[in-house]
Amino acid sequence: MSTSTPPKKALMSRRARTMRLFIYGFAPYKQFKDNITEKILRRLPARNGVEKVIFPVRFQKRQFVAALKKHKPDVILGLGQSSKSRGLKIERRAVNRRREAQREKSRSIHPGGSKWLKTNLRLNGRRQAKTSYDAGDYVCNYSMYVILDHLKRHRLPTRFGFIHIPHDYNPARAQRFLLWIAREIQTS
Repeated sequence: MSTSTPPKKALMSRRARTMRLFIYGFAPYKQFKDNITEKILRRLPARNGVEKVIFPVRFQKRQFVAALKKHKPDVILGLGQSSKSRGLKIERRAVNRRREAQREKSRSIHPGGSKWLKTNLRLNGRRQAKTSYDAGDYVCNYSMYVILDHLKRHRLPTRFGFIHIPHDYNPARAQRFLLWIAREIQTS
């Protein structure tokens, strides 16, 4: 039996298997009795290296930053419920704006911060999802901006992507897509 050090290639493949993936979604909000992202995450089978969190729908920076500090992920995948029935959307950037109601004027998330921040995790929609550059100005966009700003300020190499799922989308279909995305992320 040999006690020599494992080859560098073996160490690299072991690291790849232990990649920490953090997936988050949201609880119900406003007129919605449930949130498709919560349904999907609750049904998602437990996997080694995957942490799942369901956040309350609040403009609260602390909840997102605390989760990042606790889980120290290599990759973050955010899921948000869209009130529109226009299919899956892979969001490519977050905008420095927020508002709690449609009739309210939007305001900055981080006064003096970047106008927008790009995601750094390239997700392949597999013809099931379209690319979007406008995540809105509600809590999904807020979470994206807060997380991307935190990663940028602390110069963290963590990759981040976000997918919007329509509230009336088939949960089983969305879950299959998410499992495919998670496998792609963990093997890349």
